[in-house]
Amino acid sequence: MRLAILTVLVCLSAPTRAEVTLFPALDGASNARTLVVYSSLDVPLAKPMIDGFQRANPDVAVRYEDLLTTDIYDRVVAETDAGKGTADIAFSSAMDLQVKLANDGYAQESRLPLSDRWPRWANWRDTAYALTFEPAVFVYHKPSFKDVPPPATRGQFVDFLRTQGDKVYGRIATYDIERSGVGFMFMARDQEQYPDIWSVIRAMGAAGVKLYSTSSAILERIADGRFVLGYNILGSYAADWAARDPDVGIVLPKDYTVVMSRIGLVPTGSHSPDLGRRYLEYFMSAEGQTVMARELEIAAVNPDVSGENTANRMQEVLGAQLRPVPVSPGLMVYLDQVKRMRLIERWNAALRSP
Repeated sequence: MRLAILTVLVCLSAPTRAEVTLFPALDGASNARTLVVYSSLDVPLAKPMIDGFQRANPDVAVRYEDLLTTDIYDRVVAETDAGKGTADIAFSSAMDLQVKLANDGYAQESRLPLSDRWPRWANWRDTAYALTFEPAVFVYHKPSFKDVPPPATRGQFVDFLRTQGDKVYGRIATYDIERSGVGFMFMARDQEQYPDIWSVIRAMGAAGVKLYSTSSAILERIADGRFVLGYNILGSYAADWAARDPDVGIVLPKDYTVVMSRIGLVPTGSHSPDLGRRYLEYFMSAEGQTVMARELEIAAVNPDVSGENTANRMQEVLGAQLRPVPVSPGLMVYLDQVKRMRLIERWNAALRSP
């Protein structure tokens, strides 16, 4: 019988903390090789992928370390520079930090069976691979919109806030871009894609917008009716929540929908790069991507996977409305602290403006 999964909270180095979950090898061998994963994906969401990988690799144990995106970056760099060895695969939603790891030589080339067929926007030099397709969406409380449709574009979003601002004051939410990496990235893309984005931010500020660093904090309040609208919320979490709660509705903005991806790479300092590539290969495979689409409610990137919850299907239906963020050094622009602070300062000023 398979040993029970062991989960412990480990203090790695102040202030970094990781939830470490150990998945013993399915063949029961006590001396099995161990794949080390650093990931920002919550353990319950990651488990179906790990289960699938271990069914295909019953002789491999998995040490899964659930970390913040900045901690993944910091640990890979620090451990590699110290020559201590680091994770065999790093999987993170911080697209900019993952690309920086690859650009700065902390990720090794991984030529895999699907490398040549992977979408060009999702593969940077066979080193950093986008593995998910996750839109930024509007989320709304369905009972609050039983008589009128929810906003479907940013212009409609602003019109709603201007006409209904008094009624919904303090019941609008979005990410705090100073504390949320994905929130900052969505805002940076908005600035590039939508010339009038600051009217949206000013309208949210006038409506008493509440700012949060996590998707769950916003979705919980949408579900129970404390909030009526959420702006630029990560679609994968919203879809998972909506599947469990009929009061949560989702709109993919019709003017344009930014799509982010979680990026996987094999660090140069990996203890077992062959295991890292084996896990990355499973994650890219039709089997792994199907598990991700069906069980994690995250859209698949693999071109061979069919069905509703796939990049292929979404692009067929929505076409140019979708704006995937390409895996490229362009992602590192806002890692420049001066540019980052300028955007944050403008954001805060717009929220405070009359």
